[in-house]
Amino acid sequence: MRILGIETSCDETAAGVVEDGVRLISNVVASQARLHAPYGGVVPELASREHEVNLIPVVRAALEPAGGMGGVDALAVTVGPGLQGSLLVGMTFAKAAAYAARLPAYAVNHLEAHLAALRLTRAPPEPPFVALLATGGHTALYDVTAWGDYRTLGETADDAAGEAFDKVARLLGMPYPGGPPLERAAAEGTPAFDFPRPMLKRGWSFSFAGLKTSVALRVKGLGEGETARRRADLAASFQEAALEVLAAKALRACEALGRERLAVVGGVAANERLREMLAAGAAAVYCPRPGLCGDNGAMVAAAGFLAAARGEVLDAAADPAPSLGLG
Repeated sequence: MRILGIETSCDETAAGVVEDGVRLISNVVASQARLHAPYGGVVPELASREHEVNLIPVVRAALEPAGGMGGVDALAVTVGPGLQGSLLVGMTFAKAAAYAARLPAYAVNHLEAHLAALRLTRAPPEPPFVALLATGGHTALYDVTAWGDYRTLGETADDAAGEAFDKVARLLGMPYPGGPPLERAAAEGTPAFDFPRPMLKRGWSFSFAGLKTSVALRVKGLGEGETARRRADLAASFQEAALEVLAAKALRACEALGRERLAVVGGVAANERLREMLAAGAAAVYCPRPGLCGDNGAMVAAAGFLAAARGEVLDAAADPAPSLGLG
């Protein structure tokens, strides 16, 4: 069964084809980073309009290795969580394309899609396992007892981890999106600043707003010239604090639940330092390859296979679910 997955939940216009939920056929992503860079973050109205421009060319490119629309058996589309307008573009297209091609369409939860990206690796984890999801919009811990059976252990109370990376990078004069340049800068510095580790030893929930504020206050106290000289150390100090919280809670969850396998998904999963921290404490760590960590259509197609098995057909009257949860 070949499924075309469509992803427009935020600022990436993406489509991909996956066979039987595990074999990657194609994965095409059109980034909007340059469009939103001047604003230091995603502007929802601009994002939805850009999806309208990019979606058809992206879908055509994704379908080419599959032999066109005739080479797929179904469609899958992200219905939430995400930005209302962006989700609406993808869902409207999927409904129309499925109707025109006389194919079924399946509703996909964006958070489950990130987990389903693990199924596209050569040796995916077999449930049960603990999953750490860390993206620009979401940070959560899940107990995955089976594919499709998820229990939320904890979520962020404010900023997501990826969002905190973007905001701190902006404070340090780095371009948007901030994760990659901040990670590169951190590799050249030392964690000389003692930033707080919010909720490090308390429960499985997260909070990054206070850490971001601590960095902002320290930057303000240093002054522009000294901040420029110590940018790498500030980046390394923030990264170490944020990642220590993520890793400690994930590893503690594995120990408490007796899980030997730990998975990390989402854009922040591409961070090499986070992978090192997790590998140092877990028996087995699983991550999608970097190209599948961020938002993409292949992960939606992989999750669409799971949705199809559950009979979660996309209703023609369905609306976007911007606040959709998981587990």
